[in-house]
Amino acid sequence: MTASITPGLDPAGLDADRLRSAVRAGNIPTLIAILVEMTGDNRWLSERYRPTRSRGMDDNSSGGLDADVQREICDAVTDAVLAWNAAGRPERVPPSADLVAAVLDFTAGEPVPYEFSPMMAEIVGGHTTVDTPSAPDTTTAGLSAVVIGAGVAGMLMSVQLSAVGIRHVILEKNDEVGGSWWENRYPGAGVDTPSYLYCISGFDHDWSTHFGKRDEVQQYLAAYADRHSIRDRVRFGVEVESAIYDADAQQWTVTARQGDGGTEVLQANLVISAVGLLNRPKTPDLPGMDTFGGEIFHSAHWPAHLDEPGALRGKRVAIVGSGASAMQIGPAIVDEVASLAVFQRSPQWIAPNDDYFSPVGDDVHWLMNHVPGYREWYRARLSWIFNDKVHSTLQRDPDWEEPTASINGANHGHRRFYERYLREQLGDRDDLIALSTPDYPPFGKRMLLDNGWYAMLRRPHVSLVPHAVTEITPTGLVDAAGVEHDADIIVFATGFHSDRFLYPMEVRGRSGRSTVQVWGENDAHAYLGITAPDFPNLFILTGPNTALGHGGSFISILECQVRYVRSAIDLMLRNKIGALEVRSDVTDEYNRAVDAAHAQMVWTHPAMTNWYRNSDGRVVAVLPWRIIDYWKMTRAIDEDDFCAEPRNC
Repeated sequence: MTASITPGLDPAGLDADRLRSAVRAGNIPTLIAILVEMTGDNRWLSERYRPTRSRGMDDNSSGGLDADVQREICDAVTDAVLAWNAAGRPERVPPSADLVAAVLDFTAGEPVPYEFSPMMAEIVGGHTTVDTPSAPDTTTAGLSAVVIGAGVAGMLMSVQLSAVGIRHVILEKNDEVGGSWWENRYPGAGVDTPSYLYCISGFDHDWSTHFGKRDEVQQYLAAYADRHSIRDRVRFGVEVESAIYDADAQQWTVTARQGDGGTEVLQANLVISAVGLLNRPKTPDLPGMDTFGGEIFHSAHWPAHLDEPGALRGKRVAIVGSGASAMQIGPAIVDEVASLAVFQRSPQWIAPNDDYFSPVGDDVHWLMNHVPGYREWYRARLSWIFNDKVHSTLQRDPDWEEPTASINGANHGHRRFYERYLREQLGDRDDLIALSTPDYPPFGKRMLLDNGWYAMLRRPHVSLVPHAVTEITPTGLVDAAGVEHDADIIVFATGFHSDRFLYPMEVRGRSGRSTVQVWGENDAHAYLGITAPDFPNLFILTGPNTALGHGGSFISILECQVRYVRSAIDLMLRNKIGALEVRSDVTDEYNRAVDAAHAQMVWTHPAMTNWYRNSDGRVVAVLPWRIIDYWKMTRAIDEDDFCAEPRNC
């Protein structure tokens, strides 16, 4: 362990009292992992110290262990860290995959399959998912790139392009980096993945809460842009309208609209789309939209003036939709508004989480920054809890006789757990219990975390309307039952065009056909969700079937995709390739496997609809694989999957 990754340490030594105080605030299963690594003593893996299994998606900070056992662990960690300090703080040697597997299997309180060990060892070792070595000893003068979008994906890609010396520009329609995080400013906006998991590998931050809120996430992404001078490569206020491939020239012509209405035309060998999946708001086209006398907008277009103190006081607010955005907005404004009506077509499954609003204290920050491996082991632990452990319970049991409530025994157990929590929170409100209990299996839609939603529903000035909206009037809304509701403000929390990839850009490939002509309006297919036949040198980040339905951090998926694209670019540089195009048979075989996997999963269950599926019922948005599977698939490009043309200049 080098001093450079222990900022703030007094070279003369550690403050033992400060260390003891911080350790007492630590996550006990993580501290056990620290002990095993630092001491090499496997007695810490004996039954006396075995943590219990996490409850739901909680990080089980106490490990479920008795207080005296917790004190013993904390004292031992203090001694181990002081001994490390007294020995001159030797450089940390990343633990082996075998040790990581054994420790995680023990500290999780449940089996963690050994196949996860390479990915977990990468996390525990503190390695970035995408390495960024200096540019290879190969000229890059013949390659250039246009990156579309300066959100997380675009910034990650820009860092990789810079690392290999490829000239590139990022075209961003907004006025700042951050993508969806810059755009979505509504009250309560934040992540539903733990902060220490929803972050970029190797770019650490002392998160103020366990689940980051929008402003802090945006500040974090802006700091990443600062670290890598990304804004120097961004043209802000520029929206791409089309990208046309010229097979003879082996390059793309990108046409973009500038903020002043002018047009900009760029040419590059590579086009990398980083426009995001939840990027284009979907607002229903209802009769009377233009007659409403109050304010009406999509949640992604929250007006800045409504953030001013008292702006919502006394207002009658209607939220159309009850998904993730609505669930964050409602509790955040309920104390200020005169009334709140939520229009719900279908209830959501909601999981408890004791840490949703909990601050991450200074003691935990101290541990992260001063105790070797604490941050890494903690992140690996979160990776197990929130990533793949639930995936096996999302598979249909062909012998399961329950037609709608669940899909297998474990899934039915989830249902009982979440129903029990729902009833506990709603108490004697039988009316709300009936309206809030989904009639489809848990995880049929992305699981949401309770941020005070159930408590909000019990408030006397809140109404839950179990109907869609059919009409807008000058004074409010009309629901599907014909009942009129007065409102001063209407918020459409109605999601995004999640089945229209690259929309609304016109992208034409080698044959001259557009993506819409090749795929249809909402049935995109791509190999690994990244690249498609007939579109050489086009790489799609957040492409079809790469969103996460079962949990986990989408930044992890983006890092996998960026690593894969980087591998493709390295191949082009090494072999002086001018055009790289994935084979049709490879893509077809991959997508047959995707569809076959989805056919066995909860997301194709007929009991509900979700934004994962297109109008034909095909799942186009989310990944059918576990994150560990996708991590393996995208480790490096397989040259045999592609047709390559030598560079013609």
